[in-house]
This record gives sequence, C-alpha cells and structure tokens, in this order.
Amino acid sequence: MESEPNAPVVAVQSVDNLFRRLEQLNEIGASLSAERDINRLLESILLAAKTITHADGGTLYLLIEEDGAKRLKFEIMRTESLNIAMGGTTGTPIPFYPIHLYKEGKPNHQMVATFAALTGQTVNIADAYTEEGFDFTGTRNFDKKTGYRSKSFLTVPMKNHENEIIGVLQLINSQDPASGVVVAFSDADQRLVESLASQAAIALTNRQLINQLESLFESFIAMINTAIDEKSPYTGGHCQRVPALTMMLAEAVNETKRGPLHNFDMNDKDRYELKIAGLLHDCGKVTTPVHVVDKATKLETIFDRVHLVDTRFEVLKRDAEIEMLRSSAALQLQGLDQSTLRARSAELEQVYKARLSQLDQDREFLRKCNVGGEFMPPEAQQRVTRIAGYSWLDQSGNAAPFLDEDEVENLSIQRGTLTPKEREIINNHIVSTIKMLEALPWPKHLQRVPEYAGGHHERMDGKGYPRGLTREQMSVQARVMGIADIFEALTARDRPYKKGKTLTESLQILGNFRQVGHIDPDLFDVFIRQKVYQRYAEQFLDANQIDRVDESKIPGYSP
Repeated sequence: MESEPNAPVVAVQSVDNLFRRLEQLNEIGASLSAERDINRLLESILLAAKTITHADGGTLYLLIEEDGAKRLKFEIMRTESLNIAMGGTTGTPIPFYPIHLYKEGKPNHQMVATFAALTGQTVNIADAYTEEGFDFTGTRNFDKKTGYRSKSFLTVPMKNHENEIIGVLQLINSQDPASGVVVAFSDADQRLVESLASQAAIALTNRQLINQLESLFESFIAMINTAIDEKSPYTGGHCQRVPALTMMLAEAVNETKRGPLHNFDMNDKDRYELKIAGLLHDCGKVTTPVHVVDKATKLETIFDRVHLVDTRFEVLKRDAEIEMLRSSAALQLQGLDQSTLRARSAELEQVYKARLSQLDQDREFLRKCNVGGEFMPPEAQQRVTRIAGYSWLDQSGNAAPFLDEDEVENLSIQRGTLTPKEREIINNHIVSTIKMLEALPWPKHLQRVPEYAGGHHERMDGKGYPRGLTREQMSVQARVMGIADIFEALTARDRPYKKGKTLTESLQILGNFRQVGHIDPDLFDVFIRQKVYQRYAEQFLDANQIDRVDESKIPGYSP
C-alpha cells in the first residue's frame, strides 16, 4: 500500500514516454519519405525500429521471387553488442542464403520470419529458448558460435499500401533502458513497430516505384538516343559523351572553393536534373534529315555527287580527244608537205595533252574542295566559279554549264561541308529540342531540364542561338553544357567530315572561344585548372590524341 502514492507519477512517466516515442515515430516517418537511396532507406528502417524498442539487434528481410519461388532475402543485419553490421551501405555482404517461404510446396511456418511473411501476423516471443512451435535451431547455433544469448524476438511483416507483404522486420533482445537487462518486447513496442513497418513499407514501395519510373524514363531517353544513333552513327556517341563531360565539369565546379564560382553547389537532385538535361540536349536531332547530319563532303546528299562531276570531266576529255582527231583529219586533207604536217600535228597533240592535264588538275582541285576544311580562300572559290563556266554536252546532247548553281554553292563553302541553308537546318535541332522538352509535364525537381538542355548553343556575348541569350541570362548548368558540347565536338573522332583533334589543338581553339566571348571564362578556368580535359581524355579519347598540354600556352588562361 505504501507504493500507491507513486502510481500516478509512474503513469505520467509512461504517458510521457509513449508521447515521446510517438513523436519519434513521426519524425522517423518523415525522414523515411525523404530518403532517396534504397540502401540507406532500409538501414534507416531497421535502425529506427531498434531505437524505439531499445533492441540490441535486428534483421530486415525483403521478399523476392526468383524462378517462381518466393524467398526472404537478408538485406540489413545489426547487432550492437557483437559489433555486427552487414548489408546496406556497410559494404559487408550478408553470408546467408535467402529463406524459402515454401518447402516441397508447403508453407514454411517453422521459422518466425517466414511465418510472418506468409500469414501477415506479428510474432512477439519473450524467450526463444522456451518458445514452442518455431524452429530456432539456427539461432541456437549462432549463439553457440558467438556466445550471444538470443532471447526476445519481435517479428513484424511489412505491408505496402495494397496490403501486400514486401518484407519482414525482425528485432532481437529488447533492453531495459535503465538496467540494460534483456526483456520481452512490450505491447507498446509491438504497436509502434507495426506502425513503423507500415510507414516503412509504403516509403520503400514508393521509392522502388520512383526508381522504376526513373529507370523507365532513362530507358526512354536511351531509346531516343538510339534512334538518333540509328539515323547517324556520328551523333549517337555524342549523345553519350556530352552528358559525361557535363557532369565532370559540373562536379569540378561544385568542388571549387575559390573564385567567382565558389558558391555553386549541387545536391543529388541537382545532379540528376543536370544528368537528364545532358542526355536530352540533342533530342531534337530526331527531326534533322540524315543527309544533312551525316554530310561528310560538300557535294554529298543521298550520295556524293563528286562522282557525277568526275563523269563530266571524262566527257570533256573525250570531247578534247574527238576535237584533236577531227583537226588531225582536216590537216590530212589540206595537202600539206610532210614537214609542215608533222609540225602542225605536233601542235595539235601538245594542245590536247595540255587540255587533258588542265582537266585532271581541275578534277583533283574539285575533289579537294569537296572535302570540308577550316578555311577556303577566295582565290579557290574563284577557281570553282571558273571551272563551272566550262561547257559540256549533257545526256540529252544539249550544252550545259559544267557545274550548276547548287554545286557551285556547295563547292565554295568556306568552312566545313554545310551551306547556310543546311547550317540553318542543323541549328534548328536545338529549336526542336526546346519545343519537345517544354511540352513535357516536368516534375518540380526536373523543371529546369529544358533551360539547361536548350542553352548549349548560346554564347556569353549574346551571339549564339536560338534565343541570343547572354551570360547573365543563363544558368551555370547551361553554360557548363555549352563547353562540354564544344569540347566533345572538337575531340570527337567519329565525325564524317574531320578527324578528332589532339588535346593541345582542342584547348587552343577553346581558349580562342573564351577570348571572343563564346564560352564562360570562369568555367573555362575551372575546366583547365581542375584538369577536367585530362580526365575526359583518359576515358574517351584515343591515345594518339592525348598529347602533352602546356597550359601556359592556352589562350585566355593564366596558370
């Protein structure tokens, strides 16, 4: 009777403890919903359950189905007193095989974990050594090897929002907070863990669904890039390399602790958003005609028309030969003496050979013009126009210009292989990219994908396309992608119209771009200083492209 006055105090303490544990449960539920990594999420579930029940150990199983058989797979194991931490982020694998839910076609009710998974019922055992109805042989063997004493067990099935069992949460040896003595799990413990298991199952299912949707989304992106690759093998690699280089440079900026970009910071969501933008930055190329994307030479459309020009040269050479033979025959009819005849015939032969030589030189010249280069001088363009003035008889026997206007325009292209109209078609891919991406209902954490992907052809001085944005109007991420796109194009060895440049050549050009306001100067500085170019080269370039770089000679960079 003397203890009765203390009863209200104990009751208040119990209520306070329960409220505190409920608050803890709510906090755990919120943190579980925010966790993106599956391994960390599973660990958080088990550690939270151990915390609120003061359990010394625990195991989290996930229900898997392989080859038509359902099993419980060990995912996370913890035992504090034995310093055991396996599975999850520990890097230490769990050396136990999955547990079969059925043996010889019959439900495996002998083990506590499988019983909970099969029936959906919680099992609360005060002492495994005295409990009947379950097989604890494995537990006793474990105890013999380790000197441990597995006593109280609380095994709770994890059910998702569709009431499906997705796993089992098993806790071992609840400890009295005051004395540390192992005690049975209380009814309050059971209810709290059941509530936690329910929240955890939903959080886990949601994360798995989100991961599956993200995987599906990325697979869809890969499918788009594969479609581009099927259209043109010269752009498929580009769609993979630019995102990789983009992330390399972005991470280098993220690690920068000094200079104008020291405040730039990315979390995991930011990284994923930029990664998706990188993968989709050229998705508009699905609308670009293949003959423009793959135009390896100036006269190429469906095929390289330089072969038609070759045929015309053969016709001119045939005509020159016919003209020479006709002129020789006419001399024979003039009754000239043999000395004069031989002299006049020699003159005709000399004119004929000179004509053939000139035609061969012109043909070789046009063949060289047909291959795009860095610069075509005006005198070469004038020579193309002169050759176009030759007359030949077409297949209908009519006199026609040797080169038509389209051929003259193409052969006179000053840089590369594209005419202004074709360049406009190529440039329009970014307009298509922006239209396609802006039409999608992006979730909040991906809303900037169109801006990042759509800005990689803009310039810092506002002379880029399609919107003519200036540096101040662009995000750091879009500017990063711009540098990645240019450097990849310079070093790419799979383009039909050029060879991949060396590191020194590429950085020389990139430095010139920095000086004329094409690319971001601060990002360019990080690109060189953090040797992003070197890491990229080691992963993607041929050995003969990776030469020794003298950073002191890179335009616009101060070591």
